[in-house]
Amino acid sequence: CDEFNVDFQFEDEYGVDILDKEKELYADAEYEPRPPVVTIMGHVDHGKTSILDYIRNTNVVAGEAGGITQHIGAYQIEINKNKITFIDTPGHEAFTAMRARGANVTDIAVIVVAANEGMKPQTKEAIDHAKAAGVPIIVAINKVDLPDANVNRVIAQLLDYGVMLEQYGGDVPWCTTSVVTGEGILNLIELILIMAEMMELKARRKVPGSGVVLEAEKDPRMGSIATILVQEGTIKKGDIIVCGPTHGRIRRIENERGQEIKQLYPSDVGRIFGLNDVPKAGDLVNQVDSEKTARAISTERNQIRLEREKYQNQASLQNIFERIRDEQLKELNLIIKADTDGSVEALADSFAKISHPQVILNIIHKSVGGINEADVSLAAASDAVIIGFRVRANQQAKKMAEEEKVDIRLYQVIYDAIEDVEASLEGMLQPEYKEHIIGTASVRQVFKIKKVGTVAGCQIESGYVRKGCKVRVYRNDVMIAEDNLATLKHYAEDVEEVRAGSECGITLENFSDIKEGDILEFYVLEESTKK
Repeated sequence: CDEFNVDFQFEDEYGVDILDKEKELYADAEYEPRPPVVTIMGHVDHGKTSILDYIRNTNVVAGEAGGITQHIGAYQIEINKNKITFIDTPGHEAFTAMRARGANVTDIAVIVVAANEGMKPQTKEAIDHAKAAGVPIIVAINKVDLPDANVNRVIAQLLDYGVMLEQYGGDVPWCTTSVVTGEGILNLIELILIMAEMMELKARRKVPGSGVVLEAEKDPRMGSIATILVQEGTIKKGDIIVCGPTHGRIRRIENERGQEIKQLYPSDVGRIFGLNDVPKAGDLVNQVDSEKTARAISTERNQIRLEREKYQNQASLQNIFERIRDEQLKELNLIIKADTDGSVEALADSFAKISHPQVILNIIHKSVGGINEADVSLAAASDAVIIGFRVRANQQAKKMAEEEKVDIRLYQVIYDAIEDVEASLEGMLQPEYKEHIIGTASVRQVFKIKKVGTVAGCQIESGYVRKGCKVRVYRNDVMIAEDNLATLKHYAEDVEEVRAGSECGITLENFSDIKEGDILEFYVLEESTKK
């Protein structure tokens, strides 16, 4: 930190000392009821957007002809003088990415499941993301108007996944819905309002405004625009605010209809204009008393952000023992991704048997399939390690894992995964070798040649392939084989190496069932210097 001249007293929250002093002045401010903030989650085709649109279109205030003129990521409805704010995120990835940045934006999550299709992997992900965030859920079993709808099957699937519904021995509210007939939509809204009332949601209006950035953009004409959710206080036109490392004086506030409004109260959402740069989703918003204070906090946040990125201490199997010793870690969160249901359960059962006197081991999500951005996002938000068994991470997930410092561990033998986790808890994890992935290729054609066998005609997509490397074969992101490279040819010529953008012919030592569309991953084993 010395090179940045930053004192670690600010580590917990950017500008915390300045803002805390300001809060002390308003310690006696009265708490008032506020509307609930609701996120609708679930599988992409199960009707999330349709439910949101149905609610929105039936709630156009008298005298305001037409619907929403521009999408701002959230909107508010009012029924019988009760307001609800809906956050329309692209999915649980965004929801969880905000939580990774310290922003808990949602009070209630509505999980939508289609009655004709039942639970899908994305449904399970949504449930796990909500649970990991500690957000209570309501289930909407949608599309009940379809002839192949089977509500009882969905109920059984939910119960089997640990979602204990009301009327079935649990306390999770649920209802059936259809946007075609309108069935159950008002019931869903009523369930939200009942849950909100039980939660006794309150905030102070008469304090400096604070909240979180939902999304932001740079408009060539209007400059930086941020959509914010106010969580406490009142934010008005003319206020000076800090958004993460950016700041500015608010020139204009718009609602979801693009209409200019004067102020935002707790649980309100609006677009604000006037920031000096574009903040990120999840950045915290704070109203301050002067531009001098805003600049000071903004500068400080930039410095701390640089420092945090440099020394970020996301959970990894390598640093777990140190974090236990320093009392930074009380729980080890794991995400399991594997090639089959059997593998997932075998890993989960094995991890459940591991015990440690100081650490609780939690499996916060488990599913079949390759490692994707949603997995990395959940790991970043929950300080989790991802365990992959006979699967791989896609390119976007790899990039995100690098940025977020998420530890992805890939295994081909279950015992190795168990042994590594046990060793990490005891501070004895010292891998002798580390895999280094050197390239990938896509199989474009497959040839059967006498005396040679199966030849895969490949396009090298990234990195390179070289003689002597090891090869994994993936089909739909699930590993189906692991072998050694036997021959490598460029046209008819034997070569030592082929790089990205070039074509080549490849044979493997033992595996011959290669098909068009398969992905080959090339790697070498290198001696690890990491301690």
